[in-house]
Amino acid sequence: MKRFLSLVFCLISLVSFSQVQKDYPYRGVPFTQVKLSDNFWLPKLEINRTVTIPWSFQKSKETGRIKNFEQAVAHTGKLCTTYPFDDSDIYKIIEGAAYSLHVKYDAKLDTYIDSLITLIGKAQEPDGYLYTTRTMGDTTHPWIGKVRYEKEHELSHELYNMGHFYEAATAHYLATKKRNMLDIAIKNADHLLTVFGPGKKAVAPGHQVIEIGLGKLYRVTGNQKYLDLSKFFIDCRGQRKYEKKTGDKDATVWQTGAYWQDNIPVTQQTEALGHSVRAGYLYAGMADVASMTNNLEYLTALNKIWDNAFSKKTYITGGLGQAGNWEGFGPDYELSNHSAYCETCAAISSVYWNHRMFMMYGDSKYIDILERTLYNGLISGIGLDGKTFNYENPMEYNMQKGKLSGENKRSPWFGCSCCPTNICRFMPSIPSYVYAQKDNQVYVNLFMSNTTTLEVLPKESVTISQNTEYPWHGMVVISVDPANKNGLKFPLHVRIPGWARDEAFPTDLYSYKNKSSDKPSINVNGQILEYSIENGYAIIDRAWKKGDKVMMNLPMKVKQVVANEKVKDNIGKIAIERGPIVYCAEFVDNNGLTSNLVVPENQNFATEFQSNLLNGVMTLRGTANALSIENNASVSTKTQLLVLIPYYARSNRGQGEMRIWFPTRIKNLEIMTE
Repeated sequence: MKRFLSLVFCLISLVSFSQVQKDYPYRGVPFTQVKLSDNFWLPKLEINRTVTIPWSFQKSKETGRIKNFEQAVAHTGKLCTTYPFDDSDIYKIIEGAAYSLHVKYDAKLDTYIDSLITLIGKAQEPDGYLYTTRTMGDTTHPWIGKVRYEKEHELSHELYNMGHFYEAATAHYLATKKRNMLDIAIKNADHLLTVFGPGKKAVAPGHQVIEIGLGKLYRVTGNQKYLDLSKFFIDCRGQRKYEKKTGDKDATVWQTGAYWQDNIPVTQQTEALGHSVRAGYLYAGMADVASMTNNLEYLTALNKIWDNAFSKKTYITGGLGQAGNWEGFGPDYELSNHSAYCETCAAISSVYWNHRMFMMYGDSKYIDILERTLYNGLISGIGLDGKTFNYENPMEYNMQKGKLSGENKRSPWFGCSCCPTNICRFMPSIPSYVYAQKDNQVYVNLFMSNTTTLEVLPKESVTISQNTEYPWHGMVVISVDPANKNGLKFPLHVRIPGWARDEAFPTDLYSYKNKSSDKPSINVNGQILEYSIENGYAIIDRAWKKGDKVMMNLPMKVKQVVANEKVKDNIGKIAIERGPIVYCAEFVDNNGLTSNLVVPENQNFATEFQSNLLNGVMTLRGTANALSIENNASVSTKTQLLVLIPYYARSNRGQGEMRIWFPTRIKNLEIMTE
C-alpha cells in the first residue's frame, strides 16, 4: 500500500521526464519537507526505522521470502513460503527503508537495499515478467495457474506484486535518485503493455494495487500509457461471470464477484462490498485516475461508496471489515464487536483513500476519518516494541468457555505478513498528512510538533512550525515566519477537528451522548480571533509577519459516544473518547475482567498522564458496576474503579479481556441450563 503520493507531488520537478499537467486540486506536503520533533509520533517513527524495518528484513530471510528470489534466479525450487504474493512483502519493506534513508542516511542499509534490488533484477525474466513462484518453475500452487495471468482475476496476485513493486521503485528513486529499481519497474510495466489493454487480454486484477502503482509510475515517468493501463484495469470490473458453488454460506460474496469488487462496473457501484483492503486500494486508484483525467463518473461512484462505507460500515476506531470469512465488509450497520475483523491493512487503505478524497475536495471530514483511523485502528496494529503485530483489531475480547475470543496475542510475524510490512512502509509517510496546499492557501490538517518550509507564491516561502502535546493536550501553537522581511499575505486554513466541534463522526453513524458548549478558541499574537468555519477549517487570511503565532486551544473533554440505533450490537452501550483517542478497558487494570462491567452514564472521568505506562499514555479513571456470580446461583454487583487506556495500546501486557463499548444498565440475564 503507500501514500507517499504526496512526495511525488512535491518532487516531480526534480524528475527529468515530461511534466504532468492534471492532478489533485489540493497537494499534500511530502514528509521530506516536514521535520518532526513530536513526543507522540517521532518515537514511533524511530522504532519503525530502527526496529520494525530490520526485524521485517530478518523475518523475510528466516521465512524464505528472500530465498524465493534466489530460487527464481536459479530457475529451480519450490515456493518456500505459503503464498505467491509473499514477493510483495520484500517490496513494501524496501519502500519503507528507502524513505527512512532519506530521513536518516544509513550506508549499511543503503548497500543492503541495493543488494536486494540486484537480486530482484536477476529474478526478472528477459521480457520483464517478475513473479518468483512461476520463474523458479513451481506451478503446483493452486493459485497461480499453468500459464501467466491465468488466475489473475482471483488469487494469483501477479499484478498485485507488481503494484507494490512500482510503489517501492518510485519511492526508492525519489528518495535516493538511483534508477536501479525504477528501471526494473519500467521493464515490467512495458511488458504488461504487451499483454493487457484494448484488443489484448482483459482482466480485473484479483487484488487491487496495480492501479495505484501504475499511477505513481506515470507521475514519475510521464508515460501516458501507464495511466491508461491503470484505467483499463479499473474499467475491466463487472465484466466477468462467476460460477455458482453449492454449500457456500457466503455465496453472495463469492458468486457475484463482490469479494473482488468485480460484481458490476465501478461506475455503477454504490456501496462498499467484499474484501476491505482490496476495496480501499481500488477506491484510492480510482481517485488517482479521476484526478488526472477529470473522470466525473469515477467521482460520482466514489462519493456514493464513501457515504455507504462511513455512514453504515465503519467501526468507532476507523476500522473497516466486519466479516472474517472474507476479511471485509458486512451488511449495512452490522458492526459486531467481538467478531470485528478490522485488518490493519484495511486501516492503511482507508487512510490512502480518505487522503485522496481530501485532495480532491478539500473537506475536513475526510481528514476527520483519517485522524480517527490513524490514532486508533491503524497504530493498534503494531506493538509498542516495534516487532509484534496485530492482523485483526476487534472491539472486544471475551472469555468464552475458558478461552478468549478474537486475536488477542500480538505475533512477531504471520504466514500472511502483509500487515507488518505495510506498517513498515506506512509509518515514514505520517508527516506527509500534516499539511496541504492549494494555490497560495496552506492547510493545517494534523497536529504534531514539527517544522516545514513551503513555497506559497513563486519565490515566496514561509516556515511554519507547530508546538503541541497533542493528542494528550489541546493547545497547539503555530508559528508563521515568512522569508520575506516585508511579510507575506496568504490564507491559513486550520482544521477544527469534528470531535472539537461536538461532531463525533462526519456522518450519523456515531454521535456524542451529551452535547458540550465548549468551543475551540483561537488567538493570533494574543488577540482573540472571531473565526468562521468553512469545510471544517478556520480560515485566517492576513499578511503574515515574522514571529506571528496562532494559538489554538481545543477543549479536551472526556465524551460518551453512542452508535446509530441501527447498529444492534451497541444498543444501550456507550464508548469513551477524549480528543482523537478512543479508549478501552483492559483486563490488567480492571480486576482481570471487562465483560462484567456496567458503566453508569454521565460520570466525570479523571485524567492522568502516566509516563511509565505503555510508553506514556493518558489514562481515564471512573467507576463501574462489576457483576459477579457466586456458586453458580446468585448474582451480585459491586462498584469498582474503572481504568481506561487508549485502544491502540492494548494487547501489550499479556492476554485477557478488553472492550470499547460498555452497557450502561443491566437489561436482562441469561440463565443457563444443561
